[in-house]
Amino acid sequence: MMKADQPAFVTKRWITIALINFCLVALAGVTMRYKIRFALPFVDQQYLMYGHSNFAFTGWVAIALMTLMVRYLIRSNLQTNYTKYNRLLTAYLIVTYGMFAAFIAQGYDFWSNTFSIISILLSYLFVYFYWKDLNKVEDISTTKSWFKAALGLWAFSSLGAFSLAYLLANHVMIQDLYFAALYFFLHFQYNGWFLFVCFGAFFAYMHRQGLHEIEPESSRLFWILVITVVPSFFLSILWLNLPSYLHYTAVASGVIQLIILIYFIRILNLVRKRKDIAFGGSTALLWTLASIAFILKIVLQFLSIIPFLSHLAFGFRPVIIGYLHLSFVGIISFFVLGYINEFIHRFRGRVSGIGAVIFVVGFIIQELILMLQGLEALNVQPVKAANLILFFCAILMAAGLIWIVTGIIRANDTEYQIAADTKK
Repeated sequence: MMKADQPAFVTKRWITIALINFCLVALAGVTMRYKIRFALPFVDQQYLMYGHSNFAFTGWVAIALMTLMVRYLIRSNLQTNYTKYNRLLTAYLIVTYGMFAAFIAQGYDFWSNTFSIISILLSYLFVYFYWKDLNKVEDISTTKSWFKAALGLWAFSSLGAFSLAYLLANHVMIQDLYFAALYFFLHFQYNGWFLFVCFGAFFAYMHRQGLHEIEPESSRLFWILVITVVPSFFLSILWLNLPSYLHYTAVASGVIQLIILIYFIRILNLVRKRKDIAFGGSTALLWTLASIAFILKIVLQFLSIIPFLSHLAFGFRPVIIGYLHLSFVGIISFFVLGYINEFIHRFRGRVSGIGAVIFVVGFIIQELILMLQGLEALNVQPVKAANLILFFCAILMAAGLIWIVTGIIRANDTEYQIAADTKK
């Protein structure tokens, strides 16, 4: 029987790689914030932004989520060829680095588009292999449903990426088409692929902890999110001159999504009442903040059906960036870091509490400043030195992540040394 973390697929190694990539994303963010405030003539801000955002999706989140999904198969004692996942992730990682470098060097051009297309084709291979293996897993929990929906939405989101690459490569300067393709990709990544894997991993973890009474709420939450994930995309493009039936569809999905909060809060209460389920300190902090960020996101999506607020949300860049960071960092990254903390306890490691606090503080201040910048449209007094504060926030977030990753790498080194000493 296949044992966890056998050499064919070493989970902690891929987790470490994903975290190192997250540090690179953060350092790119520091460079972007530096260039906004100070001179850095040899860096093209637009190209760096393309590299930063694409590498965040592929180098950090995609690799981390694929690793957690493969680990689910291993924990389910599935007998399969895990070497294929190791090779797939290796190829994906190489392509991701190539894409990162190409975007920074040339923006959307031949090589960046080529690497992007290859990464999408590799994601299709992962979807194909993982779906086949997932069908062999015997699991009465809802995790398989969450993961299958995530895979389908990941593939579906690539339609937006292909459209965006085509428009930019061919210099099609139709702003509405550009933003529609961009928001299509972002929506089905954030609210589809990313979110569904996180919920699947969370419910698998709770199932292993013996919290089986959470399953009915998980099933209800799953179906509401599945039903609303496509129509809620239109909330992102309400600023377009949509046909009335699509406008009303978007409004209805925003209202229906409020039901999500009912089941989500019930789930949180079920977890809270189980005193025998204890999380590490960093996990409790990160998952609490991820829960708050998720609730805020649902409320903000609902409020976006109000025309004035929709115009404010999509008409001002700081608000857009703040919302995207709320989802990407506040929900997805906080959850994954918390999950990693639970996982690496097995290997004498942990997510540093100090590193996590530094990262969180930088993130919270950044979100507040971005939201206040958005309120300047309402004639609110502008924040003095906002760009300088955001630069220091980026430094805090990068420093916190580097602290976390350094601690995990040291823990791995300690583990290997203990293993070597034991063999002597």
